[in-house]
Amino acid sequence: MSESVRRHEPIPLWQAAKDEPSLASLAARAQESGERLKAIRALLPAPLRSQIQPGPIEGEEWCLLVASPAAAAKLRQLSPALLAHLRSHGWSVQTLRIKIIRPR
Repeated sequence: MSESVRRHEPIPLWQAAKDEPSLASLAARAQESGERLKAIRALLPAPLRSQIQPGPIEGEEWCLLVASPAAAAKLRQLSPALLAHLRSHGWSVQTLRIKIIRPR
């Protein structure tokens, strides 16, 4: 008896995303968002760094997710410098949107 049963091997998420155009676009934007956060990390006060996560990119708007209203307020103060830094590194970011999230 021949074995005609096809075995389904799991594939990594990055590979599945790469093979599907809409997922590939989403994965690329998520990676870029993380790279943007790395680029501004040195400009952030040390206590603030752990409270920020990269969020979605929509055109020339980038969203940062923060853990508290206090962190959001400080980030708003830093926004002009952060935007200038991102632009100087080649990213076309005109608006920084800050969204407060509840930690899980």
